[in-house]
Amino acid sequence: MAEGGQLQARIEQVAATIEGLERRVDEDGIHYAIDGVAFAVVWGGHASFRLRPDIADAALKTPDVHAGSQGPGWVELAAPEPGQFALDRASSWFAASARYASESPRRRAH
Repeated sequence: MAEGGQLQARIEQVAATIEGLERRVDEDGIHYAIDGVAFAVVWGGHASFRLRPDIADAALKTPDVHAGSQGPGWVELAAPEPGQFALDRASSWFAASARYASESPRRRAH
């Protein structure tokens, strides 16, 4: 599978279950939002998620994860050849970040 193919496929499985999901594709990757509130970006073997602060703090303690460049609360998973545990974390974080984005989108900075 191409670099990041497994990660993207897993994210797309979860994305298909989320109501109101917005998807935008450009040269920087696939951007996901709900009600205009960005919550995830996937490109190559990387994925960034905007998580609740407590979840983001825990995520930063896992392998292949560092603070995302998008700002506070964003974490980046860099796993070009992710194992099952990384794929499981990515799908969980994607779902959690979608829920977080939908909680109060008007109060969140885009």
